[in-house]
Amino acid sequence: MLLSDLPTPQVLIDRVRALRNIERVQQLASSAGLRLRPHAKTHKSPIVAAWQIDRGAVGICCAKIGEAEVFVGAGIDDIRLPYPVSPSNAPRLIALMDRASISIIVDHLEVARGWSEAMRRAGRVLDVLIKVDVGFHRCGIDPEGDALGFIKAVSVMPGLRLRGLLSHAGHGYHAASEEDLAGVAEREAAILTGLRERAAGSGITLEEISVGATPTLRFSARQKGLTELRPGNYVYFDRTQVALGAATLDDCALTVLATVVSKPARDRIILDCGSKTLTSDQARGITKAAGYGAVLAGDTGNGDWAREIDEALTVERLSEEHATVRVAGGTRLEPGDRVRVLPNHSCVVSHSALPACCALTARGESLASHRDRRGAGVPNAAAALGAPPRWQGATTENRGPRRAWFARWGGNTGSI
Repeated sequence: MLLSDLPTPQVLIDRVRALRNIERVQQLASSAGLRLRPHAKTHKSPIVAAWQIDRGAVGICCAKIGEAEVFVGAGIDDIRLPYPVSPSNAPRLIALMDRASISIIVDHLEVARGWSEAMRRAGRVLDVLIKVDVGFHRCGIDPEGDALGFIKAVSVMPGLRLRGLLSHAGHGYHAASEEDLAGVAEREAAILTGLRERAAGSGITLEEISVGATPTLRFSARQKGLTELRPGNYVYFDRTQVALGAATLDDCALTVLATVVSKPARDRIILDCGSKTLTSDQARGITKAAGYGAVLAGDTGNGDWAREIDEALTVERLSEEHATVRVAGGTRLEPGDRVRVLPNHSCVVSHSALPACCALTARGESLASHRDRRGAGVPNAAAALGAPPRWQGATTENRGPRRAWFARWGGNTGSI
């Protein structure tokens, strides 16, 4: 299948760029002596998780138990849930513990007690980390409050094994400069290592200090006292990461292929990738990033879209199935023409594309499609992409646009 054969809207993932991102970040972590545990909520793909683990990741993170169940079913045996999971899910978690190493976070004493009681009744021991609020003000204990008291309480709960501290510096997405980002990473590390020292003074050993956010990743790798990095978005990157200086346009492995379906005025075109395909998230960043995605410049003639943004086109409004693009100074685009859009937030766009994969022809070589193991007839490109057999066929329910994978060997007709 060629790029021109694909229906739109279509989420496109460039295998070569994704692998390059995976390898570069693994090297960053390894060089710093840190474990890398990518957050799989970005890709939700056992195929991509296989790429990450095969290159050195110690395991993955999942946001929900349902995700963990899919990944464990695909053979991944080390999963962390850095999300507040209710003890009502204990039967499902215990079932996973029979097949994999599972750890969770706690940031509320009653929740911790609930998990302690569930594990005591089951005769099991669950690894837990304490989530610390380092400035994002979402989840986590207050490091300025009775944090040490919380640590002491959890450390003696039966059925729980306190492994360490964990945080997410999500406020880094609001940084206005490189200095801001560096400061967020430095303060995060200082808060966590300071708490660890206080715990040690009370006789409590905290082996793990885990941080995770793609914008601060390059700065977190320089900090002393950390043990683990948990970035997620880095596998694909997106327009927000470019605006934050965490990536270049050439690093971005996920784009959306869309068709011009209407041109009602000289200064306006309509694409078929609405809010169900592109995220309605705004792109924050150090540099300006207006609109709901960036339209890339056209085909270079060898099947490769130019790696630059067409500044004359702004995705200014999204309806469910329409993207309204404002045109500055006119455009040659007409109904039927295709464009490539770099989304503001690849995690959301990637989710809408699960799980179907269309294999494309690259340099005359066809990548064969493979049937979903449920027999639903959904193409699965895992084997074509070189994924080990244990990763092939694992999937979740389809919820939107299809996703196309590209194998690239340079200058091929089906590449990004």
